[in-house]
Amino acid sequence: MHATDLAATEPPRKRPKNRKAQIALVAAELFCARGYHLVGIDEIAAAVGISGPAVYRHFPNKYAILVHATRELVTAALAACEPEPDAGDPAAVLDGLLTSMARFTVERRKVGALYQWEWRYLADEHRAEFRAALADLVLRFADPLRRLRPELSAAGAEFLVRAALSAFGSLTTHRAAAPKARTEAILHRLGWAMLRADAPSAALVRSARGAAAERAAEPPPAGLEPRRELLLAAAIRLFHRLGYHAVGMEDIGGAAGINASSVYRYFPSKADLLAAAYYRASDRLAASSAAALRSTADPRDALHRLAEAYVGFAFGESDLVSVYLAENSNLPEPDRHELRKVQRLHVEEWVRLLVQVRPGLPATEARVLVHAAINLVTDLGRAVRFTSGGGAPAFVTRLALVALDA
Repeated sequence: MHATDLAATEPPRKRPKNRKAQIALVAAELFCARGYHLVGIDEIAAAVGISGPAVYRHFPNKYAILVHATRELVTAALAACEPEPDAGDPAAVLDGLLTSMARFTVERRKVGALYQWEWRYLADEHRAEFRAALADLVLRFADPLRRLRPELSAAGAEFLVRAALSAFGSLTTHRAAAPKARTEAILHRLGWAMLRADAPSAALVRSARGAAAERAAEPPPAGLEPRRELLLAAAIRLFHRLGYHAVGMEDIGGAAGINASSVYRYFPSKADLLAAAYYRASDRLAASSAAALRSTADPRDALHRLAEAYVGFAFGESDLVSVYLAENSNLPEPDRHELRKVQRLHVEEWVRLLVQVRPGLPATEARVLVHAAINLVTDLGRAVRFTSGGGAPAFVTRLALVALDA
């Protein structure tokens, strides 16, 4: 029998019943690894092992995949943290929730950046849906937490839960290797450390939406600044608010009060503006860290100063820090390589000090804790606004040190 005869007798292959979910998962991993705007339908199809047109049998466009993947992520998180009926001991309830969330975070590590950054590209109605689901997740922890700690206000309990979720979400921001079971145990400890921490006073806590609205309303820098500085400041604000790909050079020029044709005299391309923002963040972070470590030789004091310096940087320049963390995939390759090296060196400085302070702590675990503390600071830097002389920086520094001690 010829090969063609064999092929003719074989039954046609059926599409897997979970093909839609498979496409969404693969797409989510690609979005998180490379950024939503840099991933095309054909690339998603190739990763799944199907043709581009086959993707369109399940989704009308790439945006529909993003909506489905984001919705699936929060739905799965809610399912993992389904409250028990007639829940008794709140400590036992919270312990179960933290165990489930730790397992879920490790299992979904490759798609967690949907929660961290990629959801920014959702339209308003889908963004509102995402926020509502996240608020539901927060309440599933906050309700038993207030039963366990009745002195907490509703806002204080929700703040601590969001801090715990931020510590969990930090796992998606780095590639530090650690055994699965061990990582789950570390996250579980981190979650409890956040839930047992002191809550901030009501005066220090404002919603992320309120903070964003305040920043959006802020006037552009004074016109006396050099034009290059005006353009860079405008670009950072717009990249933070809208995302790199949604911003054009004309938008940046308009926000800076500079004619669009003049923008190119200072920056040849939008990528050059982004790289300039990254180098500015890197230089300022290095300077603040060096200043913090210059006058101490005690590891514990040095770690405290390093955390304090990072908090000051993250809160003082929250838009710049957000761009620094979110837009890495859009940098030119040489800049991306150089800046990743700088980021690793910064993390390793924290790890070196933490291992000295806690001699029995393996370096692999120390990295997980350091990334949790850093992510906690940057998340709160985006969510909290404070006035000069306020206590928010000191409070967040203490919370970061609690994470390092978990």
